Amino acid sequence: MKPKNLSKKIRRMEVRLQKGAKKLAKLKQKLEAAVAASAAKKKRKSVARAGEVRKSRIQTAAVKRPSAVKKVKRKLNLTPERRAQLAAVMKARWAAKRAAADATTQTTSTEPGFIPGQGPQPQ
Repeated sequence: MKPKNLSKKIRRMEVRLQKGAKKLAKLKQKLEAAVAASAAKKKRKSVARAGEVRKSRIQTAAVKRPSAVKKVKRKLNLTPERRAQLAAVMKARWAAKRAAADATTQTTSTEPGFIPGQGPQPQ
């Protein structure tokens, strides 16, 4: 290859490398700017969110809202027989619950020698 052609090729390659380096530097700058922008955005959002929470706390503390209107209970259209049946079932359930509670309180006594159903023993 002639020296003139070689020098041309070298010059072209140098130009290409310079352009690549410039592109790389430009991309790095864009990346840094994007990272900085996203960090600033996150910070701005967190500050705004904290402000909203603070405002809502102040508003709820300052303005006592009247208690919410209670939902009106629907009246069940029951026949007297069905009402009596439900009452019997509920009474049985409550009695079972009371019996279970009594059984647990009797078995969990702290006194040694305690026998359920007996009064205090004379000494």
